[in-house]
This record gives sequence, C-alpha cells and structure tokens, in this order.
Amino acid sequence: MPPTAYHPVWHLQQQLVAARRDRTIASDTVLILEHLPVYTYGRRGGLEHLTVSEAFLKESGIGTIQVERGGSITFHGPGQVVVYLIMDLQSAKLSVTDYVTRLEEIMLRTAAEWGVEARRNPLNRGIWADLKKMGSVGIAIRHGIAFHGLALNVNLSLEPFTWIHPCGLEGIQVTSLAKESTHTVSIARVRSFSFTSPVTCGIICTSRPR
Repeated sequence: MPPTAYHPVWHLQQQLVAARRDRTIASDTVLILEHLPVYTYGRRGGLEHLTVSEAFLKESGIGTIQVERGGSITFHGPGQVVVYLIMDLQSAKLSVTDYVTRLEEIMLRTAAEWGVEARRNPLNRGIWADLKKMGSVGIAIRHGIAFHGLALNVNLSLEPFTWIHPCGLEGIQVTSLAKESTHTVSIARVRSFSFTSPVTCGIICTSRPR
C-alpha cells in the first residue's frame, strides 16, 4: 500500500468514531498505514516548535495540520508505521492511562523483535532508544471512543525531525528502528508484526485491519 495523504484518513477516523458511538459498527477498527510527508500538532498547539519558515516548508512540500489529539508537533512520512485505533475504551475496560501504556507496549515489543531494546521515558510518552525518541503516542477521546494512536519510526528520513522540536522537546534526537537495529528492517514486516503480535491482538483484535 502506498503512503496516504493525511486528510482523507483523518476524515475516515471521524466517520468511524461516529459509527462506533452509534453502534453502526459493532467492533473496534484498526488502520495501519504510512503517510505522505506532513507535520501534525495537537489541540493545545505546537506550531511554535517549528524551527523553519513556512516558505521553507512550502519548498519542501510538507504541510502542517492541527488535529484534536494530545501532544505537540511531530512528523509523519513514508517509512513510519502509523496505527490508528478507533476503540471503545469502556467496552474494553481500559483507562486512558492503561490504554496509552499498551500502545507503548506494542511498539516496545515490535522493537524487541528487531533486537532493539527500547524503553519508556518519563520525559514524554512513547518509546525511546537511549535518549533518542523512536515512537510516539497521541490520542483523542470522543464520547468514550479513542482514536488517533501511535507512530513508529521504521526506516524513514529523519531530517524533517530536525526542523522541529519533536513533541515540543528541545535538544532531543529522533531515531528509527532501522538506525538502531543490526538486522534488515522491512517496513512491510513491521506493519504486519505491529498488528499480529500477541500484545497487539490482546488489545485490538476485535476487528480486522483495514
């Protein structure tokens, strides 16, 4: 599947949240994809952490979009696995904190599959390899339905992260699974594993991936 523009997937999430709330669809939904290059930032802002001009971004072909998730600015692009989960947390009997922790666990176990010992960091939710951020979590809750999700850097260009303060944090580096692993990293394999690993299925296998 080729990388997808951000707006259509964002709008699809809105529709799925409404359908899940109204019980038009009876189960949770998982979307696993890569995005075309874009910066997104959360409901409380984050554009102030962009360190290059709008003219530079226009020349680079990267837009900016504010969305309703938590968190600050981040980059999405080809080579990054994005997993959006439209999930009824009450039905799943999960608190928001437990849910975010499990999203991190999906990424931690995916990293371990490629021999990378990633970990959590109290500085910011997501996963880290040493002091370099490798995966992010950002969610929104509407009528008890969680959406948005996680983004794991697999083998993407990291240069666009140098044009922002990632997640609003100054002085941090961003890394990828390919950069940290001694194994060959296939984006297709990572996309598959991120859904089929036991911990992932334990959380979200109430519907098939789209």
